[in-house]
Amino acid sequence: MLSRSKIAKGVFSLLLLPALLGGVVLWSYHVQGMQLQTRSVRIADSQAGVATRYNISFEHQSASTVGSIRFQVCANDPLIGQPCVAPTGFSASAAALNTQTGMNGFTLSPVSTANVVVLTRTPSTPPASVTASYELSNIVNPTNAGTYFMRVESFASVDATGPDLDYGGLAFNINRSVSINARVPPFLLFCTGITIQPYDCSTATGAYTDFGDFSPTVTRTGKLQMLVATNAEQGYTVRAIGPTLTSGVNTIAPLATADVSRKGVSQFGMNLRANANPQTGQEVQGNGVATISSGYDVPNSYKYVSGDVIASSTTSDDYRLYTISYIVNIAPGQEPGIYVTTLQYVALATF
Repeated sequence: MLSRSKIAKGVFSLLLLPALLGGVVLWSYHVQGMQLQTRSVRIADSQAGVATRYNISFEHQSASTVGSIRFQVCANDPLIGQPCVAPTGFSASAAALNTQTGMNGFTLSPVSTANVVVLTRTPSTPPASVTASYELSNIVNPTNAGTYFMRVESFASVDATGPDLDYGGLAFNINRSVSINARVPPFLLFCTGITIQPYDCSTATGAYTDFGDFSPTVTRTGKLQMLVATNAEQGYTVRAIGPTLTSGVNTIAPLATADVSRKGVSQFGMNLRANANPQTGQEVQGNGVATISSGYDVPNSYKYVSGDVIASSTTSDDYRLYTISYIVNIAPGQEPGIYVTTLQYVALATF
């Protein structure tokens, strides 16, 4: 085995620092697609405890494949992703789908429960901004007078699993007049990890990469993944901040301008694409439309400048799962040592 005086060894760690600035909000929560417009729920008989008909209508925004719709009734909150408390006495167990317009072909799904009705069909793509309505009968109202909430979501899957497409909250009253207030909280979902399962920040694991022993004849690689989404109207930016790999006063030169990997040349760089030289990384995943920044968006070309924006969106955006690929090359005369850096990835959303 080589002694330490004869090797250059790369150790790489990642640190995510949250930030909260004026006009900027960071928030790690579940993310949805577009909000349903012109949505309403009409109840044929609003008396407590009676079996009646619910007519639900909304304007669906996304021109995406829809395979299921979920209606969930809660006593506490209309916000998607928050805990739902089932109303006392409410039951949709015997629900029947009487009529449907706008987006058709649905039947009741067996995954429905007492307070969740799921409509399913063979997935197909509706026109954008289509108005849909559904009448459900044999719905038993809550036994207590008061205000209740319905959450409406559409999905590409046939069983209301996976990320939702469009979403919205509704309120209705049982046995008395009601004053309704609604809120749409701002959020930014952001997490990093060596691996992240699509598209779930709770699965993010790892924050440390060991490049092993450096050699002028071998390109060393590493990776990091990050998941981003937001409902911010003006989108988000993600920056990479930190020094290049350093050992005492010695450094491995960062690529100030984009360049290919060159063995035998001092280089530290990254990109967010699938690469063949060296073979590392993968393409961005997810339904979002955010883009990779110039300099980091070309396969087999790498760059690193601390503070650079590496990915961004100019509007609210669905899930984007990025894979950041790192390369390290050293010159034959690279001083031996333990080379380390800590990079911070900062996501900012503007509302």
